[in-house]
Amino acid sequence: MRVVIAGGHGQIALRLERLLAAGGHEPVGIVRRPEHAEELRKAGIGAVVLDLESATVEEVAAALEGADATVFAAGAGPGSGVERKDSVDRAAAVLLADAAERAGVRRYVIVSSMGADARHEGDEVFDVYLRAKGAADDAIRARPNLDWTVLRPGMLTNDAGTGLVRLEVAAGRGPVPRDDVAAVLAELLDTPGAAGLTLELVSGSVPVSVAVKDIAGN
Repeated sequence: MRVVIAGGHGQIALRLERLLAAGGHEPVGIVRRPEHAEELRKAGIGAVVLDLESATVEEVAAALEGADATVFAAGAGPGSGVERKDSVDRAAAVLLADAAERAGVRRYVIVSSMGADARHEGDEVFDVYLRAKGAADDAIRARPNLDWTVLRPGMLTNDAGTGLVRLEVAAGRGPVPRDDVAAVLAELLDTPGAAGLTLELVSGSVPVSVAVKDIAGN
């Protein structure tokens, strides 16, 4: 598979790209900075330099040409303000969906967040973030031309992955290593039966491949 990953220099994206490349797939990261593109290329990973906050649908669609799937793993980051929660966490996800439809790329996996809800209340930056992620999820799930999956991890950690997870429609709160999030994403991309599902992910006791197959009905 050729998989184009928005936010291609992010912590989860880098892990996913390595997994996909090791599995014989062709990952391509969309990144904002030329130096990040160079890092990816040196690692044998494709890269496209695009700023999703200013790119047009046509530009993003061109980056998606020939792709079998796309993953939205971009984020404004913990130090960003209210405006970028909307322009990255919501609007850029919608832009990628628009571009995927234009390029004819049906498979779309979005990395969301536990608690994402467009109707979430509160005035703190994290509240705005949860609303933005929820609105993005809603916009993606409303598209019949996309075979979408929404993945909502719990609290992300940099602990070494265990390969053991709990992946359910309602998994409950808990932490999960970024390694395991990337592993689940790789499995979801290779599992057509996961399309149309919104899933929560935390650490658990079920091997990643089994958890994905179980939830997809395989």
